[in-house]
Parts: sequence; structure tokens; C-alpha cells
Amino acid sequence: MTDPVEMTEVLRGPLVESIHRGHAVICDAAGEVVEAWGDPDAVIYPRSSAKMIQALPLVESGAAKARGLTSEHLALACASHNGAAIHTDRVNAWLADLGLSDDDFRCGAHMPKDEPARDALIRAYAQPCQVHNNCSGKHAGFLTLTQHMGWGPDYVEPDHPMQRACLEAFEDVTAETSPCFGIDGCSAPNFATSLKGMARAMAWFASAQEDGGSRENAAVQLWQAMVKHPELVAGEARACTELMRACKEPVALKTGAEGFFIAIIPGRKLGVAMKCADGGTRAAECTITAILSRLGVLDADHPAARTFMNAPILNCRGIETGTIRPVAGLF
Repeated sequence: MTDPVEMTEVLRGPLVESIHRGHAVICDAAGEVVEAWGDPDAVIYPRSSAKMIQALPLVESGAAKARGLTSEHLALACASHNGAAIHTDRVNAWLADLGLSDDDFRCGAHMPKDEPARDALIRAYAQPCQVHNNCSGKHAGFLTLTQHMGWGPDYVEPDHPMQRACLEAFEDVTAETSPCFGIDGCSAPNFATSLKGMARAMAWFASAQEDGGSRENAAVQLWQAMVKHPELVAGEARACTELMRACKEPVALKTGAEGFFIAIIPGRKLGVAMKCADGGTRAAECTITAILSRLGVLDADHPAARTFMNAPILNCRGIETGTIRPVAGLF
């Protein structure tokens, strides 16, 4: 086993004050490792970076087509959204089309990350609903398939047919048997795999063909929906959204909790998976930006790239105190 390697450093003045270590893997269409840092075999939870895999059964089953789901629905099924009106209005309309309500969700409620939505709830002395959960789009997808198949309502239980379908898809595209699962923040099982397995899965998405069978066709629809609607996948000022907009060619990006990030690069049939060992979001965002720049799909001087990589750190008076940057050799 290889230890995590230095990936992102934080400077204050002339000194490196903090160093984030981690692992990263780039795989090609054959599932082979093109480049790696740290331990490609490290066993990880991909967390929300796996949402497009969890959405595969929704599309390949025919449920999405039967319910008339659009690319906006599919982007939301892959999203960790901010809970802004552009997200919650669409998910609520989706639920209404299913004849369901917020009570049918099993994701739990939390305050939205979107400041106007959060402030509106506070001013109204209102509590957030489950639709504000960043995973509510994924759960609307779960409910759609559950309803289409006539399965029971507790769709997040590990032995529920919904989650068994997710596990089958997960093990297929990672080409690995998942050794275990943990319960995610939204209460659904999150299946473990190796970092290489996750990169392999993203490369599979990147090389999928519309005429390659129902699963590959579903993969194409999902990554295309993410690229078409980056604002629905995360939200304004979020790395997923801003970097997808900034890339010079179609790239689907998705963050996951505890410092995880993936990239699907269809034009090059490459998949990327990276994990910051300490779970730091700032390091994951800097590292994935550096890898995208290294691969030539993102201009390192693009304003969006500079937001997350080689970005100035300002104090409360707006004085620049340091910077966050990839370590030498990563980019």
C-alpha cells in the first residue's frame, strides 16, 4: 500500500503553512491506469461523486422515459445542489408529477446552502423541507424508479430492490466487488470501491456510446445532462458548476463529501477520481482543477480555475495573506 502524497499546499506569506495529501487516478477507456498519485488501490467511499452511477437504473430501466424526464431531471438526479429556487422548484414539480410529496422522501432535511433560500426560511421562521436537501434530486430519481417498478416506499434500505439495483450497476462499472457500504448523509447506502475502480467507472462513462446498449445509452444521457445543466448539478460559485462551464471541451464533474472528486472527459475517453486524505474540500477543488489543467481541458489562467487553484487567501480586511496551490509537479 502506498501512502497518500502531497497534492495541495497552503501558503501564508513565504511559508507553507498546511499541506493536504491524497490519492488520484486517471483511467482510460480500457480501464487501465494512465497516471496515478498515491495509492490507486486505496479503498474509498465515493460519496456523492457516485450519483451518476446511482442514476443508471433510473434511465436504463425505462422509468425516466416513461415519466417523461428531461435532461434537467437527469442533471438533478446527479446533483448535490445548493437548494436554490432553481433546484427546489424543479424537484417539487417532479414530485408533484409523481403524485408524491416531501414526506415521501427519505433523505432528511437541512438548511439550503443557497443564501437567498436560507435567508427566506429564516425570515419566515420556517424550517427547511427535505426538498432542500442537496440530494433531493437523486431521491426524486429513486422515487421515480421505485414507483415505476411498484417497489415499497423505504427505498434507502440496503436490501431494498432500489439499492440492490444501484449496487449491481456500481459493481459492473467499477469492475470490482464492493467490499462494504456506509450510510451516506442522505441515508442511502454508499458503496465502497478502490480509487482505481472509481476512475475506471468514470472512464467507462466517458467512453460509453448511445448505441452500446441500454446501460451505455443511460450513461451518455446522464453525463450529457450534467454538462448541459451545470447550474443544476451544484450551483453558482460551486466548483462543479464553475469548472464545467470553464472547461474547453465537455467535462462532467462531481464532488463528494470528505474531499472526493471525479471527472468524466468524453472527448479523451478518460476518467479521473481523487481523494483528499484529510477530507478537505479546498484541497479536493484545487487538486481536481490542477489535474484538469494538466490534461489540457481547462486553461489554468481561466478565472474559474484561478478561483480554486493558485487562489489568493484574503483576511477579513481583504488583505491577501497567502495562496492555495497544487504542489510542484502536479500541474
